[in-house]
Amino acid sequence: MPSFCTAFHNGGKSGSWSGQRISRVILAVVVRDTDGNILKAGNNYYILPVMHGVGGGLITARGSGELCPTEVAQAISEVQPGTPLKFIPANPNKDSIIRESTDLNIMFVDPLACVPNAVWRVDTDFIRPEQRTLSSRGLLGRPGPQTINNWFKIQKYQDSYKLVYCPSVCKTCKPACADIGITLSERGRRSLTLNNKPFKVKFKKA
Repeated sequence: MPSFCTAFHNGGKSGSWSGQRISRVILAVVVRDTDGNILKAGNNYYILPVMHGVGGGLITARGSGELCPTEVAQAISEVQPGTPLKFIPANPNKDSIIRESTDLNIMFVDPLACVPNAVWRVDTDFIRPEQRTLSSRGLLGRPGPQTINNWFKIQKYQDSYKLVYCPSVCKTCKPACADIGITLSERGRRSLTLNNKPFKVKFKKA
């Protein structure tokens, strides 16, 4: 699998760049919704599958042995848009625009009483410890080694996007980077897991 943690490099010739060329580079890395508008921190969006007939938007569901529905999953019905989400950059005060391959918190807008934050996090499945699932038990902000499991990225994938776990908020950490895909459970639940089978998605403003 190709490395997801690639930094932009201009060969040390930043002074020779024209303003017009820099603008094109910046615009090339912004993420856009289904209306063609730039994603912005604080706005609410649905994460939807690009392909038809493979389920709906994203929701929380009860994982193995859980009483509270904290597992991030996909709605089974294609007509269900799921629960709205927000994207929060690692440095929200610096830039409110959501860009490709930058660290983000992803959080559900309507948290449950048992999960007040509803921020995405990579977890280990209790029944299948070799499988890494996504839950909504993460912490908002505080980029660093203690929150390494809470950061995700949006990357261009074919003609749309995919979600990736490959945080760069900790320079000394070595996370096992992976694409986020859908794994079917025994009960038919469509769980989001790190399985390197990209879940091709689009973003619709709620």
